[in-house]
Amino acid sequence: MLFLSISVFILLLAPASAAEFAVDGKVLELTESNFDAAISSHDYILVEFYAPWCGHCKRLAPQLDKAASILADLKQPISIAKIDADKYKRVGSKYGIDGYPTLKIFMHGVPTDYYGPRKADLLVRFLKKFVAPDVAILNSDSAISEFVEEAGTSFPVFIGFGLNESAISPFAIKYKKRAWFSVAKDFSDKTMEFYDFDKVPALVARHPNYDEQSIFYGPYEESFIEDYIKQSLLPSALPITEETLRLLKDDERKIILTILEDETDDRSKGLVKLLKAAASANREFVFVFVGFKQWQGFAESFEVSKQTKLPKMVVWDGDEEYFSVVGSDSIEDEDQGSQITRFIQGYKDGNVIQKRISSGSFMGFVNSMIGLGTVTIIVFVVAVVMMIQSLKEEPLRVGTRDEGDYPSSSTSQPDSRQPLHSGDKQDKED
Repeated sequence: MLFLSISVFILLLAPASAAEFAVDGKVLELTESNFDAAISSHDYILVEFYAPWCGHCKRLAPQLDKAASILADLKQPISIAKIDADKYKRVGSKYGIDGYPTLKIFMHGVPTDYYGPRKADLLVRFLKKFVAPDVAILNSDSAISEFVEEAGTSFPVFIGFGLNESAISPFAIKYKKRAWFSVAKDFSDKTMEFYDFDKVPALVARHPNYDEQSIFYGPYEESFIEDYIKQSLLPSALPITEETLRLLKDDERKIILTILEDETDDRSKGLVKLLKAAASANREFVFVFVGFKQWQGFAESFEVSKQTKLPKMVVWDGDEEYFSVVGSDSIEDEDQGSQITRFIQGYKDGNVIQKRISSGSFMGFVNSMIGLGTVTIIVFVVAVVMMIQSLKEEPLRVGTRDEGDYPSSSTSQPDSRQPLHSGDKQDKED
């Protein structure tokens, strides 16, 4: 009996076993006593520091539950855990937790703040990129196929065929959250034919969502490589949605916006093909399009109404200003390719009329209508009302934050599109 009691006592004192923290697709509930053991038991683990009274934490819980089951089945499994940092304050203090929920990704025990999306599907996409190697080394045709399949369709994929890893490594690190990067060391003629390049080195950029591909043959100085990568992070022409507006914020190029009657009709689809061709020849611009039928509020920001002759093209700076090109107010049905070329050349030549969008920047719009003094009062009143509402919902804590969902490169249509408001271009991404 004494021996049995001692054995039980030893078991109680022993550190938590690896089985206790097995990756089983469920969110682990941690405490102060097993926190360190859990972190050391996982190569990659996302930890939510929460408080039971936090409304944001309650809304996040089902998203984490859903993501945990998916992340557990990855080739490189990622665990999700949570700890009541309001109760276990020593742990919260150790990691500088000053608001709820706070997420940190621990990679081999080293914590990094996580500010990515919090909806389950987007969180999974983001974390897969977060833990992937900066540059994957591919040594066979099968390795290339596996890499592309594992990358999925949410992000663009760069493959450097016959390219030295060091040539793209700095940019793979810089743009890690926006694309997949790899170099292929060994590959067959069949792979060259499939990816449509005829010499090496060749840097191929693919957009699986759009079935688009481009090839860069050099020169391979750093500035040229980075320019190509930056210009290839977005497809040649993409629809304007709430998500793509956020993607555009990281691109410094001017935006050539084409406003169509209806994105889905055959006429518009034909024009979009011409825009893609123009984009390939004018990579200093971003080409986007929007249907008046799909997003009337956005189109109206550029002086478009039901009476406006469409399609219409403008050059937008992504903020408050845009430019009409003299003599190119709309695109006629005949020879649209030449009309697009004349529009671009007219802009380059400076034959433009500078305008301000009617609602692209809320502050700019209100300032133009009622003056700065009144704006200050309005902003103050709105801030007070918002503070009162948040106090009603839950106790105010210093540093409490609720990062929005940062989009990936996926540009699927949202359920609805809202009028263009302040911050559409400035919202953070992933």
